Amino acid sequence: MTFAFIQNMGPVQLIICLAVLLLLFGGKKIPDLARSLGKAKGEFKKGLAEGEKEDDAVPADTPKPLEEKKA
Repeated sequence: MTFAFIQNMGPVQLIICLAVLLLLFGGKKIPDLARSLGKAKGEFKKGLAEGEKEDDAVPADTPKPLEEKKA
């Protein structure tokens, strides 16, 4: 899904979108919503960084050890 329509928004459309958000969520909920979105973005970046560290730790050509069967 692309968000090209956001790049083509003019100032009038932006003001209308902000007014609709204000009506839907109210003045008190918008800062909480923005704060939670910021925290989610930070957690997502943190998870990506941890995933990259794990990928760098094990080279791709290293064979995986076989699991031993318990008798």
